Amino acid sequence: MVNVKVYVEGGGDTRELGTRCREGFSRFFRNVSFKNRMPRVVACGSRKDAYDSFTTALNAASAGEFIVLLVDSEAPVEDTPWNHLKKRDGWERPGNAQDEHAHLMVECMESWFLADPNTLEKFFGQGFNNNALPTRVEKEKVAKADVFDGLKDATRLTKTKGKYDKGRHSYAILGLLDAGEVVAAMPHAYRLVATLKNKVGI
Repeated sequence: MVNVKVYVEGGGDTRELGTRCREGFSRFFRNVSFKNRMPRVVACGSRKDAYDSFTTALNAASAGEFIVLLVDSEAPVEDTPWNHLKKRDGWERPGNAQDEHAHLMVECMESWFLADPNTLEKFFGQGFNNNALPTRVEKEKVAKADVFDGLKDATRLTKTKGKYDKGRHSYAILGLLDAGEVVAAMPHAYRLVATLKNKVGI
């Protein structure tokens, strides 16, 4: 069985945020039904730190390991992940990396939230305004700025959780999402899950 490690952007520069990030992504993968073949999530902090850590891990990987890079696209994606990262960030694809090693959250992790507004409403409770969220059918076509503006507007009047705050809310929401809804609505999320399941033999 292949051991999968996902080097993900997120977690900031504190141990607490790193733990929240790792737990949030792990719960998301559990909700996709990886069961006892769960990928190991490595929270890396910044996008550049994720790329650097991924490159180091890929170079040191054994035959039984599959190493994945998962970062926000930060912009519309009109090419393969590696070509996108080359154009936007100047990142070179490592010589031993294949297309299936790089994956994107388009345009950001919070874009996934748009696929499951019911969970957002349950999480934020009274005062949540579902109508303030972007309504575009193609969720990956919603600009990052519009995602965050929508989340802030939708949660502006919530009583318990308050206005959306990435540090306080993002990874808790991620772990509660209906992963099936995310995978169905987000082509790049589908690609990520399909790749990982193929590697672990599900």
